[in-house]
Amino acid sequence: MIETPIKALRPGAKTAEHRRAEILRVDHAGELGAVRIYQGQLAVFGAREKTARTAGIIAEMAAAEERHKARFDKLLNEAGARPTVLEPFWSAAGFALGAATALLGETAAMAATVAVEEVIDEHYQGQIGELGQSNPVLAGELEQFRAEEIEHKETGLAEGAERAPAYPLLRGLIKVGCRLAIKIAEKV
Repeated sequence: MIETPIKALRPGAKTAEHRRAEILRVDHAGELGAVRIYQGQLAVFGAREKTARTAGIIAEMAAAEERHKARFDKLLNEAGARPTVLEPFWSAAGFALGAATALLGETAAMAATVAVEEVIDEHYQGQIGELGQSNPVLAGELEQFRAEEIEHKETGLAEGAERAPAYPLLRGLIKVGCRLAIKIAEKV
């Protein structure tokens, strides 16, 4: 009888299950952050008649993020993977970012949407490429979510994001924060 040698993983190498858990963890954290950003914005805009139109747009985008988060809740559970331990921090930070940008005005709130969605578009695109044929079902779901995130970015641009005060700086800072949050949430 021929024995098949057991292939040892090199130190630091990840199994497919480990990597899938990282993907689910970081995507869940991102959707939680998005939900909380919109909740922060709605806390500011929802109470004012002057911003009711913007609040309606944000509520629609928030509903999509809620659906995404609910799906990642289920996927985490099915995979036996844990969410990030920093969930309370992401929740508070997301709400604070949403409220702060809303306090700067409607265009600043839309600038936050554009910045976040640009990073998420890149992030999902990378994951879709990585998953490819090894997990086409998850890759397909991510592609659907990515299309909705791109739609949110386009909405933000159409609603005047680029007219926000200090738009390049605001957009750049939010993008750096999102990229850092992604790296941390994958691991922690």
